[in-house]
Amino acid sequence: MTLFYAAGSPDTELTPEDCRKALADVFAQLGDRRRVLAIPPDYTRLDSQAGMLTCLAHELLGDRLVDVLPALGTHDPMSDAQLDSMFPTVPKHLFRPHRWRTDVTEIGRVPGEYVSEVTEGIYDKPWPVEVNKMIAARQHDLILSIGQVVPHEVIGMANYNKNIFVGTGGKQGINESHFIGAAYGMERMMGVADTPLRRILNYAQDTFCADWPLLYVQTVVGAKPGGGLAIRGMYIGDDVECFLRASELSVQVNFTVLDTPPMKFVVWLDEAKFHSTWLGNKAIYRTRMAIADEGELIVLAPGVEMFGEDREIDRLIYKYGYRTTPEVMAAVEANEDLRQNLSAAAHLIHGSPENRFRVTYCPGKLTRPEIEAVGYGYADLGLMLSKYNPEKLTPGVNMVEGEEVYFIPKPALGLWASKDRVP
Repeated sequence: MTLFYAAGSPDTELTPEDCRKALADVFAQLGDRRRVLAIPPDYTRLDSQAGMLTCLAHELLGDRLVDVLPALGTHDPMSDAQLDSMFPTVPKHLFRPHRWRTDVTEIGRVPGEYVSEVTEGIYDKPWPVEVNKMIAARQHDLILSIGQVVPHEVIGMANYNKNIFVGTGGKQGINESHFIGAAYGMERMMGVADTPLRRILNYAQDTFCADWPLLYVQTVVGAKPGGGLAIRGMYIGDDVECFLRASELSVQVNFTVLDTPPMKFVVWLDEAKFHSTWLGNKAIYRTRMAIADEGELIVLAPGVEMFGEDREIDRLIYKYGYRTTPEVMAAVEANEDLRQNLSAAAHLIHGSPENRFRVTYCPGKLTRPEIEAVGYGYADLGLMLSKYNPEKLTPGVNMVEGEEVYFIPKPALGLWASKDRVP
C-alpha cells in the first residue's frame, strides 16, 4: 500500500502545473498501463478541480485513457455543455454514462453482523457491494478515481471509495447507504472521517477489491479570501491513508466553526449546478449545525425546477415531504414505495429542519404550492434577489436593512457549525 504523493496545508495553492507534475511522477512510478479508466465526479462537483485533473490525465496518458465514467450516483447523465465546461480537452467519445438502476454488478456483501456492529445496531442487514458493470468486468489495468474530500452529509467526509461504491453503485447499495447515514444521524458524522458507513465501505474495498488496480487522486479545495478557489492539498494513493490525510486538511480548510449561531442564513445556489432540491439541499445540510433555534435559512435557487433527479424519487419527495425524522421513519414503516427507495427517505431526513428552524426556498421554476407541499416556506425569487443580492453580499456576516445575515455563496464547499454543535 502506497501514498505516492502528498502535499497540502491551509495556505497551499497548487497550480495546474504542480498537479501535472504530480500526476506525471505517479504514472511513472506505476509503470506501463495500457487500459486506464478515469472516474471523476459530475458537474455538481465542478469546484473539485477533478475536471482539470481528468484533462491532465488524458494529456499524460493519451490513448491509454480508454474510458471516462463520471460518478453520477443517482444524478442525470452530464449534458454536452457540462462536459465541454468541465472536461474541455477530453474527447466526448470516451465518456460512459452510469445508470444506477441497471448498469451494475454485485461483487459481494458486507455481513449484517458487521453492519450492525459499526452502526450500533441501528441497521443490521448485509450491505450489497455494487459497482458499475464496466468496473466489475476487470478490463482495465488502472482505475483512476478522482475527487474532492469535503464534509458530507451521508458519510462524514466525501470521496475516496464512496466514489466507487456509491458514485458508480446500484439502487440497493445507494438506497441503503444513504439510509444508514440518515438513521445514524448526519450531525454525528459531518466533518468526521471515521464513520459507520465509511467503515462499511472500507470493509467492502479491503474484502472484495484488494487486488484491483485502484488509484485515488484526492483534492482539498478552499475559497481564497479575495474570491476564487485554491487547491489547498492533493493526495494520491492506493489505500485509506490518502483519504485520511486529505480529511485532516479538509477539516482545517472547509469547516467553519462560529462562536454564536446566526439567526438568518442566505445561501446562493449556482443556476448551472443546482436544478433540484435533491442537489440544492446542500444549502440545508451544510448549514443546519450553525442555524440558531427559531432561525431562518433563505435559499436563493434560480435553477431549481424539480425535487428529485430521478422521476420516482421526485414523486416520493413530493408525496411525503421534508418532515421530521420520526414522521419520515413512520412513513418508511407504513409505505412500500418508500421502503423500496430508502435513499429518498434519507434525503427527506437530511432536508428536514426538524421544526427547529425555518427553510424559505426561492426557486426559479417551482411554484409556491409545490414548495409548500413538501414542507418549506416560499418566497419570490425576484424580490429576495433585490434584497439579498449575491453580487453585493460578501461571504460571512453582512448587514442588510439593519439585520445581520450570514451569506454563503458556495454551500458545497464546506460545513458550518456553531461551537455547541461540533461533533
